[in-house]
Amino acid sequence: MNPDISESPSIWCHAKATRAHAVVDAAPYYEIIQAAMMNAKHRIMLIGWDFDTRIDLSRSRRKKGDPPKRLGDFILWLADRTPGLEIKLLKWNFGALKLMTRGSAMVDVAKWAMHKQIQFKLDSAHPVGCSHHQKIVVIDDKMAACGGIDMTADRWDTPEHVDGDLRRKRPNGKLYGPWHDTTMLVEGDAAAALAVLSRARWELAGGDPMEPCPTDAASPWPEFLEAEYQFVEMGIARTRAEYKDATEIREIQHLFLEQIARAKKFIYAENQYFASPKIADAIAKRMAEPDPPEIIVVNPETADGWLEQKAMDGARAQLLRAIGKHDPKDRFCIYVPHTKQGEPIYVHAKLMIVDDEILRIGSANMNNRSLGLDSECDIFIDTTRPGNESAGPTIRLMRASLLAEHCGLSEEKVLELLEQGKTMRHIIDTVKGNGRRLVRLDIPELTDAEKAIAENAALDPERADQMFEPFSSPGLFSRVKRLRSPG
Repeated sequence: MNPDISESPSIWCHAKATRAHAVVDAAPYYEIIQAAMMNAKHRIMLIGWDFDTRIDLSRSRRKKGDPPKRLGDFILWLADRTPGLEIKLLKWNFGALKLMTRGSAMVDVAKWAMHKQIQFKLDSAHPVGCSHHQKIVVIDDKMAACGGIDMTADRWDTPEHVDGDLRRKRPNGKLYGPWHDTTMLVEGDAAAALAVLSRARWELAGGDPMEPCPTDAASPWPEFLEAEYQFVEMGIARTRAEYKDATEIREIQHLFLEQIARAKKFIYAENQYFASPKIADAIAKRMAEPDPPEIIVVNPETADGWLEQKAMDGARAQLLRAIGKHDPKDRFCIYVPHTKQGEPIYVHAKLMIVDDEILRIGSANMNNRSLGLDSECDIFIDTTRPGNESAGPTIRLMRASLLAEHCGLSEEKVLELLEQGKTMRHIIDTVKGNGRRLVRLDIPELTDAEKAIAENAALDPERADQMFEPFSSPGLFSRVKRLRSPG
């Protein structure tokens, strides 16, 4: 399959999906993708930021005849069960350091290496300090997943985000907090396009070239999964840093700016970070309009890790203050989801809905790295494209479902309020649910040291050369000071 390559700077290609389905949170995703991999006949490609062989894909009690729950054992079981099945795993090379601390994971990788049907590679085909951040699964070139969910520790959770859920357990037995994420499943030409991208990444990372899979196999799409979308066209956008013969790609950056500019009524977004001055500038321009769209961004309360907290959270605070000067109608808000008992839910999703016309899910964050440095892939449905007109109500239902999940309401109640013309802000701020809620982010006051960290380009660079700039040099954050004046 040759993808329908776009001439737009914001899109790599368009490709038809016979079926597509958005999955919210890792518990249902792991169940679906495990079932799909069990249907594979020719090849499974796992392209990811991280894989932890010790995690359980299922948290239910294993019955006789069930496949292994543990990822490392499951991969071996698949290979033994289906002679001739190729399994290719590509993981960011920095993760090799984590392998050294994971005990039994080293044993799993050694077992994989001894199996002739399994190949495990570390991806170092990028500048120093760059991250291979895509999360893609391709099965027989017929079904694929693209989104934010890694097959690693701390990811499994249900949409209920139950307080103290004992199933949220790390391989070492310790519990972790609630986690929210999304991914998109596609079948047909869209999956074949992601297969082309994945094979190219494998080859760039030093793997042997691969031919497309034979076309004789049936679709691995699980029988129990009813697709939300059928016969829709998907757009695919990428980020890639320049490396050797590989040119720089900034499609995702252009796509963010185009879609923010396009919004007429609203944008609903979920993202791990909000730290890009370019995205902030695009939002500030919209907020300065006489009748700006409502823009809601759902973020985690803090970034994961001390240095990320200082860099990402500090940048977010600075950007929020800058946008606020251009937002007299208070149409832009960042919210943090909380459980019934008030524990913040970590948001790892990378999702955006625009006017219920666009649904976009991928691996890219709203930070500088995702716009120009790390390898990323986003996939989206645009109802203004020919043949996609019928997808609008389903995208609206997706937005209602996410608001319902975070606000402790039923989908029916949220849809009713939206039909009445209520804004998302009204639903979030005034309608009481079962205790789960979205809380507006408080903007902290930063110390001079925190401001310096937030403004340092080396901690969230757009290009590889910015990682080595002196700490005292002007950073990317200087653009915030140039956000346009209201009017």
